[in-house]
Amino acid sequence: MIPMRNKSIYPWIVVSLLWVVALLNYMDRQMLSTMQASMKIDITELNKAEAFGALMAIFLWIYGFMSPIAGMIADRFSRKWLIVGSLFVWSAVTFLMGYAKSYNDLYWLRAIMGISEALYIPSALSLIADWHRDKSRSLAIGIHMTGLYVGQAIGGFGATAAAMFSWQSTFQWFGIIGIIYSLILIVLLHENPTHILAKEIETKRNPELKKTTLLAGISILFSSWAFWIILFYFAAPSLPGWATKNWLPTLFAENLNIPMSQAGPLSTITIAFSSFIGVIFGGILSDRWVQKNIRGRIYTGAIGLSLTIPALLLLGFGHNLIAVIGAGLLFGIGFGIFDANNMPILCQFVSTKYRSTAYGVMNMIGVFAGAAVTELLGKWSDNGSLGQGFAMLSIIVVAAVFLQLYFLRPQTDNMK
Repeated sequence: MIPMRNKSIYPWIVVSLLWVVALLNYMDRQMLSTMQASMKIDITELNKAEAFGALMAIFLWIYGFMSPIAGMIADRFSRKWLIVGSLFVWSAVTFLMGYAKSYNDLYWLRAIMGISEALYIPSALSLIADWHRDKSRSLAIGIHMTGLYVGQAIGGFGATAAAMFSWQSTFQWFGIIGIIYSLILIVLLHENPTHILAKEIETKRNPELKKTTLLAGISILFSSWAFWIILFYFAAPSLPGWATKNWLPTLFAENLNIPMSQAGPLSTITIAFSSFIGVIFGGILSDRWVQKNIRGRIYTGAIGLSLTIPALLLLGFGHNLIAVIGAGLLFGIGFGIFDANNMPILCQFVSTKYRSTAYGVMNMIGVFAGAAVTELLGKWSDNGSLGQGFAMLSIIVVAAVFLQLYFLRPQTDNMK
């Protein structure tokens, strides 16, 4: 029996349970991009880059639009069942992709995956934030984020699995794993009792809350100037964050004059390894600093973002192995520190009643910013100025650091 009532153990069990879900979340979405070569033999439309790009884009657009809706739903209903349902549906979609016979099959399955995966992150981070308070919140969030990094890395081996077996069986088996794990979560994952009790008490005090619309949380959030600052603080680093996911292999290949077969693994491993270090270090530092200074999380996040500024400049203008690899490591550490503190900083300004909604909105803005910068960097790459584009992104990060330090002055580490 899981010791749910043991306050020192079960919160970390929640993190470990959701770490696996986070891994599956990024792994399942990443596999498609790595198995294109195997799949286009059977589905000829994938030989066209434009068609493959549309397949990737439909996921991002639906994922982005669904994120705030997913957050609003999570603030009103059980986060446990949203997580379980989300995992079950996207795993079923992954399984069915193994039976896809046409491009249209893949397209609509990818669209459904965008809906189901969007339901996960706002619910999961809000649930972890409720189970972990001031002394462990950033570290818990950071450990969970490493699941995303590991899932992305494992998803990169989809082509290897497809070569050993087939792309169909690879999708099918990973889908089955996720479906089975969703059933395990039904038994092991639980809502925070304090969160449930607080909602019941508030509903009794104010029966009209049951009649409020899903949009009520949105209006409350956007009436707060602090949320606008947090929104920019989250969106600005999303630009270089998505730039590294989508264009760093190309940049490595161009700046180091090496083939993509070498640049791809080199760039991916560099960022994944350093980000892993960053989220753990940033989580520990933030949790300790906030005990002594209520702005400790703000300062920790600012340190992380500040590290990405020289990293972006070096990535843009570096042309030797030490400079480029060093820049990648520095960026990953800085971005990891930033990643570990997003939800903890949000908890200082947004009530637990609206945190899922708030993170959903942030996630949407981040995804749309990523889509925009991916397209823009594509144009710069065609013009031979991809490195300059990376360097220019540092200006936006500087603005985010300034606004964060100047305006964000929390009064509590856990807004009720």
